[in-house]
Amino acid sequence: MLPGSGLDLTRLTPGERDHLSLTGLDEKQRAELNASVESRRALSKIAAAQPRRVHELLPLTDVVHVDSRPWHQARASGTTPASLIGAVRRGRRLRIEYDSPRDSCPRDLLVDPYGLFAKAGIWYLVADCARVPRMYRLERITTWKEVDQPRRIRESQTLATVAAALIDQWEHNHAIEVSATVDQTQIERAQRIFGLRLVREDHEESATGHKVTIRFLQLEDVRALLPFGSAITVHGPTEARAHLRDLATDLAHHYAPSPTS
Repeated sequence: MLPGSGLDLTRLTPGERDHLSLTGLDEKQRAELNASVESRRALSKIAAAQPRRVHELLPLTDVVHVDSRPWHQARASGTTPASLIGAVRRGRRLRIEYDSPRDSCPRDLLVDPYGLFAKAGIWYLVADCARVPRMYRLERITTWKEVDQPRRIRESQTLATVAAALIDQWEHNHAIEVSATVDQTQIERAQRIFGLRLVREDHEESATGHKVTIRFLQLEDVRALLPFGSAITVHGPTEARAHLRDLATDLAHHYAPSPTS
């Protein structure tokens, strides 16, 4: 709403007001929640209630379009938001089978859901598992069923507070800090890929490159530096340099010419 404008909410049904509160979702995400019909109806009532006058600014909906999906995103599989939203709104516990890339086989988990969270075009189930907050990608939930028990969430915690705490934890928690120099031609690419995990120690151009610190959750994650080749020079710690050397050696052996070629 623009400053000074008003809205007669009595024209909206309770369901339309509820759907209108789904701020930040684009049309595709509303469709994934089966919320398109009521959302469009609510928005059409608002548009009808505020006709544009001559010489007024164009409506924001005419000049702003939101698409929150990341580039080159593959079609999501697994559990859909629309199939799960009813069980979540009923406030029940869920038993899910979660196929995590860090586990050799899917795990069976009993969770207490706070709700669904959409970030960067990806849907997550935010829930406590044994009273510990977790975030589960819906596309990795292979099966689920509603348990005939009310959810047992922690007092004073909401979907928004739990999601914010998990994001803050992921952005700042790390096990290893890598000191490196990034070539001047690759610094913007490195900042785009590593985001907040990369901290520049200098902000001026240098002939030799930019000194940075890159935080990784575990040592194995330094393999993300390999695509930069010699454009990134790692100075320490020693175990990071050794692991990169081992990875590069394995890669060279993998593509070495065969004896018969």
